[in-house]
Order: sequence, then C-alpha cells, then structure tokens
Amino acid sequence: MAGRRLPRRGLVLGAGGVLGSAWMIGALRAYEESTGIDVHGMDMTVGTSAGSVLAALIGLGTSVETMVNSEYGRPLFGDPVLDYTRLGSTLPPRPRMRIGSRRLLAVSARHPRSVTPLVALVSLLPQGRGTLAAVGDLVSSVGSNVTTWPTPAPLWIVAMDYDTGTRVVFGSPGAPRASIAEAVMASCAIPSWYAPVVIDGRPYVDGGTRSPTSVDLLVNAGLDEVLVLAPACSLAFDQPRGALARIERQMRRLATRVLVRETELLRAAGTKVTVICPGPEDLEIIGGNVMDLTRRQEVFQTSLRTSTAALAMATAGVPSPSTGTSTVDDHLAAAG
Repeated sequence: MAGRRLPRRGLVLGAGGVLGSAWMIGALRAYEESTGIDVHGMDMTVGTSAGSVLAALIGLGTSVETMVNSEYGRPLFGDPVLDYTRLGSTLPPRPRMRIGSRRLLAVSARHPRSVTPLVALVSLLPQGRGTLAAVGDLVSSVGSNVTTWPTPAPLWIVAMDYDTGTRVVFGSPGAPRASIAEAVMASCAIPSWYAPVVIDGRPYVDGGTRSPTSVDLLVNAGLDEVLVLAPACSLAFDQPRGALARIERQMRRLATRVLVRETELLRAAGTKVTVICPGPEDLEIIGGNVMDLTRRQEVFQTSLRTSTAALAMATAGVPSPSTGTSTVDDHLAAAG
C-alpha cells in the first residue's frame, strides 16, 4: 500500500560470555536469512556485555556475514577478526585480595532495597586483574575511537557504575561521555575476572550484573518490533550432570526471570517482542563455563541450526520448547 509506514525495529543483544557471542552470531545469521531483514536497518540497538561487542560492530558497519566468516576462520582481506583468544585463558587470572567496591558495599548496607542480591554480591567479590584491551582494540579497529557516537541509528551500551550500582547507558541522552570502545570494555568487565574500567574517574563493570539484556530500556522508544537475543537466559533447560553446569543453570533461571519481567513491560507498551535463547541442545554444547574458548565454534554452528528452527516456529506463532524460543505471550509459561 502506497505511503504505508515501515515498522520501527529494535535489536537487543544480551550478556553471555565468549560462548554467548558465538551463539548470537549464529542467531543473527539465522535471523537475516529467515526474514530477509538486514540488522543494520534496525532503528535502535542495545548491547550488554558480550552483546555490546556485537552491537558496536553492527553499529559501526560490520556485517553479520563478516562475523560469520570470522567464526569459520575465513575472514576476507581487510575484515576485522573477532579473536577472543587474546582475552586469555578460559579461567580468570587470580583476583586481587581486596573487596571489589567498598562504596557499593556501603550503598548496599545503607539502602538494601535499592540493589539486587547480585549487585550486593558483586560489591564483595575481589577485584579482577584481567584486561579488556583486546576488545577495545577490536572495536577501535572498525570505527573511530572518539567521544561522539557516529552510528547511523542509536546505539546504547549498558554497564554498571561500580560505586553506586546504578545502570549506565552509554550513548543515550545525558550519559557520561565515552568512546564506543571504552563503553564496550566497561560493559564487558565481569567482576572478579576483569579489572573495572575507569571512565572520567568513575569505575564501571559488566552491565549484565544489572540485567541480562536491559530490554526494558526500549519501553518508551516507540518501536513496533524488537528482537531480543539472550544467551544468558533459557526458556527450556537440559539436565547437566556436572556441578558447575548445574550452578550455571540456576543463575540462568534467575536471569530468565528478569528477562521475562522486562519483556512484559515492553509488550504492555504495545511492542511485538521476539526472544531467542539457547535451548537444551545449545546448553549441552555450552556446558558450565561460558568463557570456554574451546567450545566456541561448536556453539556457533549449533546456533545456526537451532536458531533457524526457533525463528520458523516463532514466525508461525508456535512455542518451541526444544529450542527454547517463543513469542512473548509464551514466556511466563515457559519460564515458570
């Protein structure tokens, strides 16, 4: 119909470690192939932790095909290489033997209802020693490392102020000034693994400590449709035997509850929301350590298959417990 307005779309890429980023690249490829929609045409993008890296790459013009080529180890000449091996081993370096944030601990003690249990715990964890320079270098290599955000559409990167426990959305109106590379490093700074990222004198850590996706940031964005890739959550689970994997699944359940609450807020605002999370087949490959680099390619290749199936069922309006995806109407039942 002549003059018909195109839908305004948003993309939300969540936390999930190095394996979560591999899973999201597979899901992004599946989305573009299934829908014919180029994610560069999204009207708004929100990235948290691992998702912030991909969000920044997309915002700075890197194609999903380029990311896929990197996963296969076949980057074209001149393409950036998403090389997570430069981050170090699959286990964190020995942390500093000092409380992570005394100021945040004081805030948690004085105003316990103002912080979540996870944020309070983060204040007590020892300070990490790892560096995220490789992530900053990657982002800087594909875009200008300046204080402005020269992206065609709004790009928001989520981190947490390590002194106050508040969520900070770099790139949004009124946010602290930072380069995109700085914002991404701050968003990826897993407490007790990496050192906090200091920007203009304030320390920041992983945005996933506040929310696995921060999809609620889009409630007033005036979007018609939002695609959420949430590798730290699941709407259907496997039954792992290992103790580490069982602990990881409990954390995943807590993250999923946050995701469900936030997506319901967005749905109540009249936005159509499609959420894709790893399902049992993906989780079996992911295991209990989302930073295990040795599993990255297998996670990516599995996601290509499971995400394609999930999107097909979501398009048909059919919940898919085997892959862990559904439309927002199904979330409460799936996550209960």
